[in-house]
Amino acid sequence: MDNVITAARNVFDIEIAGLQQVKECLGDTFLQIVDIVAKCEGKVVLCGMGKSGHVAKKIAATLASLGTPAFFLHPAEAQHGDLGMVTEGEVVILISHSGESEEIVKLLPSLKLVGATLIAVTSCRQSTLARECEIVQLMPQMKEACALNLAPTTSTTAVLVYGDALAVAVSQKHHFTESDFALFHPAGALGKKILTRVSDIMAQGEEIPIVRKGCSISDAIMEMSRKTLGVVTIVDEDTHLVGLLTDGDLRRALEKRVDMYGDIIDAIMTHNPQSIRADILAAQALRMLRERSINNYPVVDDRGCVVGVLTWQMIVKAGIII
Repeated sequence: MDNVITAARNVFDIEIAGLQQVKECLGDTFLQIVDIVAKCEGKVVLCGMGKSGHVAKKIAATLASLGTPAFFLHPAEAQHGDLGMVTEGEVVILISHSGESEEIVKLLPSLKLVGATLIAVTSCRQSTLARECEIVQLMPQMKEACALNLAPTTSTTAVLVYGDALAVAVSQKHHFTESDFALFHPAGALGKKILTRVSDIMAQGEEIPIVRKGCSISDAIMEMSRKTLGVVTIVDEDTHLVGLLTDGDLRRALEKRVDMYGDIIDAIMTHNPQSIRADILAAQALRMLRERSINNYPVVDDRGCVVGVLTWQMIVKAGIII
């Protein structure tokens, strides 16, 4: 068992050393590639065969996720028509450890005729790929983590991390923001956090529990019961918010033995309650609810008229977390 753990840890040590080598080799060529990719007006095409193909797919996905349109082109399929996906002015990044992968090399004449900018990522300076591409990111020679020093392990990890560095650097040149990220990840938690506004999830229209000031407490209780939000908004004749009644207010009123049938709502409501606007982010509203230890907010427009009610349960149901 100890030998297995030792061997496994050795893989980490070898691959970390390889990553350190790649880190140290970043320089002018990397900056040039970042600039070319950032200025590309079409798509960035990633191409690789075998293990390099798997890495190319991941790099393409990361670029796209961070705002750079990119896709993976399988070199074998490219020879049977998929080269039509590549157009003039696009950037093609070709990944091959040896620089002699047959499927990759065969694409070079056609890609040149198309008018694409060709970037090689390889470990062999004298390879066909390095000679034929306009820009070459030469990866350092490194020991593979495989016990035979044969299976692509350290080298593929190194190219993968290089691709991550490229995608992140390009995104920074594009001033890529959280909102941009959310646009491309609308189903994720971050997308919901950034894109969902109070207006998207609040109770509105007939769903709003609302009564006029001066009504009886019993009428307000009936409205609260019908709308099942645990709160009632109180408005004046112009629907301006003037008060709020929560189930907590009702409990305190019962403790004080208030006449639920004889007294009016004004006697027990919270006057001039806190409110929010419909256009703020739901995540911001949730943060405010937590900070103020309350469960709900009346939502008002710029005239102070009630347009909705938001509860923390609505926010949680929408899948928003902070």
